[in-house]
Amino acid sequence: MGKNVVIIGGGAGGASAAAEARRGDPSLSIIMLEEDEQVSFTACPMPYFISDAIKDPKRLIARTPEKFIETGVDVRINHRVEEIDGKNASVILSGGEKIPWDVLVFGTGMNVRMPGIPGEEMEGVFSLREYNDSIRIKNWLKETNCRKAIILGAGFIALEMSESFRTLGIETSMYYRGNLPASRWDTEYSQIILDEITRNGVTFVPQAKLKAIEKGSSLRLRLVTSEGEEEADVILHALGVTPNVKLASQIDVPLGKTGAIGVNFSQKTALEGVYAVGDCSETFNRVSRRWVNLPLGDIANKQGRVAGNNIGGGSLIFPGVVAAQSFKIFDLEVASAGIDEKEALKAGFHPVSAKLTGNAIAASMPGNKKLSLKLIADKASGRLLGAQAVGERGVVNRINILSAALWGNMTLDDVGYLDLAYAPPFSGAWDPIHIAAQTLKRKL
Repeated sequence: MGKNVVIIGGGAGGASAAAEARRGDPSLSIIMLEEDEQVSFTACPMPYFISDAIKDPKRLIARTPEKFIETGVDVRINHRVEEIDGKNASVILSGGEKIPWDVLVFGTGMNVRMPGIPGEEMEGVFSLREYNDSIRIKNWLKETNCRKAIILGAGFIALEMSESFRTLGIETSMYYRGNLPASRWDTEYSQIILDEITRNGVTFVPQAKLKAIEKGSSLRLRLVTSEGEEEADVILHALGVTPNVKLASQIDVPLGKTGAIGVNFSQKTALEGVYAVGDCSETFNRVSRRWVNLPLGDIANKQGRVAGNNIGGGSLIFPGVVAAQSFKIFDLEVASAGIDEKEALKAGFHPVSAKLTGNAIAASMPGNKKLSLKLIADKASGRLLGAQAVGERGVVNRINILSAALWGNMTLDDVGYLDLAYAPPFSGAWDPIHIAAQTLKRKL
């Protein structure tokens, strides 16, 4: 038999690592431990499952435990790792069983950031992290004939879930400690997002300090905040996440500045035979040239494949990211790539930016599909550093183009004359990308 490979966590990163390691070296003994009842689940579609846009929960599963077992991967669901014995190279399960490892992979994901208030774990209060969370929320909405929902937070999950609740006809309020949702985006764009959610019936309560969750009088729960009280049938924690590094810390796996597990380009940690993948690990930002923690499913899949390839005898590296990301909120597409002005300053650049608001399609075409695009560049070199966009159409396609430009270290001169496919239903002869790049170039 080959080496004993133990993978803690069966999410996107852990599952990808298991599959790739098995392909590379059939002699490996691979055990994947998952405390939930599913592995290889896709978290990103969960809000759409809750809203009934996706009706079959099986569509959230990329590969079942049974499929992994058929390939020789020993998948153990509902198995929680309580402790790691670094001295004897073994993991200890909640039932006391010890499993030895020659190679250990951390795919422990993230922890939901909790508000730390009384009542935050009452019945009817949820977070959305694991496959079973989506099942429990969907069942609760049906069983209680939910009329009112409260969301704590205003990031990706909070915004996507506000649409899910409204799609189901549920009255929805969102409480946030800041002033605007999607705070990573330009203030003007965050305001556009706020206008969109309020237009669709979501009540947004800014600058709210959370105090307690209590039993309600007319509805099941009552949220108490600095901005008043409100009752609901369901409350969702969506205050952000932190990397789950509790087990890694038991054997002194070095953490990076972000608090996530530090890795190299092969997904190896500083400890021999120990890897980390996915949301619990850092990744290299090719624009800022810094290690960051970016909990996104596509990144976890890639990191898992790289780790698995190396475990299976290969020599693959993960070259990093340019932090491309997107989400949909009602009739808006929202996307970004690269870094913003604050990140650029920290990385030693001299950032300048320009915004363009116009039509996503050619002016000769009927209808107006609004699109706003912001570009950020380095004043000294003219190098493109980042891009953000919000609009009704064509946003994600344009950010994908600009993501490729960021990957290739393009300057504004390069971007301003990119050869893009043109037809009036999709853009003008001068695309918003061209116009924004040339506008920003004149500001350097």
